[in-house]
Amino acid sequence: MTNEEQCPADGSVPQQGEPEVNTSGSAAPEEEPLTVADILDTEQSEEAQSASAGVACETGGDCETGAADENSAVASGSETNPYLEDLRRLTAEYANYRKRTEDNAELDRDRAKAQVIKTLLPVLDDFNRAARHGDLPEGSAVAAIAQKLEQTLAKQGLQAFGEVGDTFDPSQHEAITMAPVPDAEPNTVLDVVEKGYRLGSVELRPAKVAVAVASDG
Repeated sequence: MTNEEQCPADGSVPQQGEPEVNTSGSAAPEEEPLTVADILDTEQSEEAQSASAGVACETGGDCETGAADENSAVASGSETNPYLEDLRRLTAEYANYRKRTEDNAELDRDRAKAQVIKTLLPVLDDFNRAARHGDLPEGSAVAAIAQKLEQTLAKQGLQAFGEVGDTFDPSQHEAITMAPVPDAEPNTVLDVVEKGYRLGSVELRPAKVAVAVASDG
C-alpha cells in the first residue's frame, strides 16, 4: 500500500481506533416492532419444543428425575397446605352437625307422635283390666278391637314394659305399694297395676307396680 493510499488528500492523518462517523445524514435503521404473527410463531415454537421433550420422555428419555421432583413438590404442598387442613376440619364438623340434626329430627317426630298416643293410654288400661277380669272372651268383638288397637300402636313404635317378677328399677317403675312376702325375692315386682309405655327414646309413663321387700321374720 502506498503513502497516498494511506493518507487522505487533505493531508489529515486518520487516528486509529476512532469509529467512523456517518456523515451522510441518514439515520441508523431502527428495529422493526414485533407483530402478533411473530408472537404466535414464538409461542408455537416453544410448544413444539415442549412436545418434543415429552416425546423424548415417552421414547426412553431421562424424565424420572423431573417426575420425582414434581411428585415430591405436590406431596409436600399437600402436607403443608393450610387450606387442606381447614377443608378436612370443616368436613368433619359438617358430618357431626348432620348426625345431630338427624337425631334431633327423629326425637322431635317421636315426641309429636307421643302426644297423640298418650291420650290413648287410658283406653289401653281399660282393655288390660277387662282382660285380667275375664271380660274380654277370646273371639269376641271387643277382644278383636283391643287386639287391633294394640297392634296399630305397636306399628307406630309403642312399647309396653313392666311384668311380674321384674327387678324393681326406679327409672322405669313407680312403686305404688311395698309388701313383705316371705317366698318372694326382695326388690322384685309382685303385681303390675298399670303398664309403662315408651315410644322410641321418649318415655310416656312409668309402670305402676307393687314391690316385694324383705320380711322381718
